[in-house]
Amino acid sequence: MTETTDRWEIQDLFTRLARVLDEGTPEDIGLVYTKDVLVRSPRAGELQGIDAVIEFLRGSAVDGELAQHFHSDILVSIDGDRAEVSANQLTFLYREGEAPHQQAGLRLKYRAVRTDEGWRFAEAKISRAWVQQG
Repeated sequence: MTETTDRWEIQDLFTRLARVLDEGTPEDIGLVYTKDVLVRSPRAGELQGIDAVIEFLRGSAVDGELAQHFHSDILVSIDGDRAEVSANQLTFLYREGEAPHQQAGLRLKYRAVRTDEGWRFAEAKISRAWVQQG
């Protein structure tokens, strides 16, 4: 039962991640990432630590632009208090009441760790598979 619970909690991190990104609440990213997280992505480059991630998310926000994130094909491999996790992400950027003006498909590779607060992502490697404008 513990491994099943662990898998569910790790998969739930993707739901929390989507909510933080979609709702524009970067201060809640600590519900997803560890304090010393390392994030590598095409947009952000390399970010070390939760404060750098929060600063990036705040600085990259565009007035009136909304986002919608979907995760699929989540694969979790648990080894004690660590896990290797991968997923696909679809991201849509849009303005209220309008069709998306940008869509992207991303591949995500994460390392998750069990913390006192529960499972969190300690490392993220985000790769762009494709982008479509308009």
